[in-house]
Amino acid sequence: MMPRKSVLFILFAVLFLFSCTETSKNENPLQMVLRSENPKIKRVVDNLEAHEVQIRYTQINRENDSIVFTDFDFQVDPNRYFYPASTVKFPAVVAALEKVSEIDSLTSRTIFYIEGDSVETTIAKAVSEIFAVSDNAANNRLLEFLGQDDLNQRMAHKGVAPIRIAHRLSTPNADDATTRPLVIYINDSTTSVSKSIINTYPSPLDILGVEKGTGFYTDDSLHREPFDFSLKNYYPIQAQHGLLKRVIFPEAFAMEERFQITDEQRHLLLAAMHTLPKEVGYDSNTYYDSYVKFLVFGDSTDPIPEHIKIYNKVGYAYGTLTDCAYIKDTQNDIDFMVTATILVNKDGIFNDNFYEYDEIGIPFLAELGRELYAYELKRKR
Repeated sequence: MMPRKSVLFILFAVLFLFSCTETSKNENPLQMVLRSENPKIKRVVDNLEAHEVQIRYTQINRENDSIVFTDFDFQVDPNRYFYPASTVKFPAVVAALEKVSEIDSLTSRTIFYIEGDSVETTIAKAVSEIFAVSDNAANNRLLEFLGQDDLNQRMAHKGVAPIRIAHRLSTPNADDATTRPLVIYINDSTTSVSKSIINTYPSPLDILGVEKGTGFYTDDSLHREPFDFSLKNYYPIQAQHGLLKRVIFPEAFAMEERFQITDEQRHLLLAAMHTLPKEVGYDSNTYYDSYVKFLVFGDSTDPIPEHIKIYNKVGYAYGTLTDCAYIKDTQNDIDFMVTATILVNKDGIFNDNFYEYDEIGIPFLAELGRELYAYELKRKR
């Protein structure tokens, strides 16, 4: 990560800029933020077509005992594809917790391993690994437990749509439609083996933007044609944001739109979503506080202030960076939600490992978060 100024200094600088800005009551705050002269935002806005930016920002108000959401969008379009990368781990976690709650013989702490894999784990451990450092193997174990069809159906039944989780992440068997059995420890001396699940093989997506760029690599071969994402995972902004709302504020939704997880499981999930890597034993030099928190703090390795908690899931792959976050400042009594995505692939070639994550993508998301944070500090409730 490129060295940056102190995050707190930048937050105060942004707040000062906002104190000098007049805002129309009817104006979309995102439009105002994106007019910023800050180069971290301006260089992206000046080339929007190349960066495929989509943003949803939600103001949160409380009226008596009710939560009121006010959404603001910038270029949000479920019919325009972006690769969701590791953000798909969030629905996998929620669906796995719900499935566990339905099986009397299992808990989030039940030990299991995937047949053919020597790693013993639990659902709770997988949840921690997924949010602390975005562990791919932990996500794939949850998919073996769930199956793609069950995951997709659970999301759709709760109104988290559109969504199509089609494959595992960064593993040779990524596209297998059949899951591997789980070996589950019923007690210290007894195990049970689950059945494989046969899932529906995905049909190609027929939406805008599934073919991207001018070329791509397979192994060492360059193919001079667009990269086809039509069989990849599909998890657009509105679905990501909808899941975040249901997890953070289930009381704002009808019972049929809430995920049926226990209080203990919800506590586990919320704690994992905001816990920093160092708090669960990861080396803080490698896994600094903002390692998987792009909004507000992503372009700094400074510690995140204790009064700010970010409940989120990021994803980055194929030049696409996405963060789906609920940001809460207990000191200033503000909270809001942002889901944003940006593509940074200047040469138009995929799988060449030349993406402008640190130069353009993460600085944009960090500054976007800071300017929305500053706006929230001023906003009347």
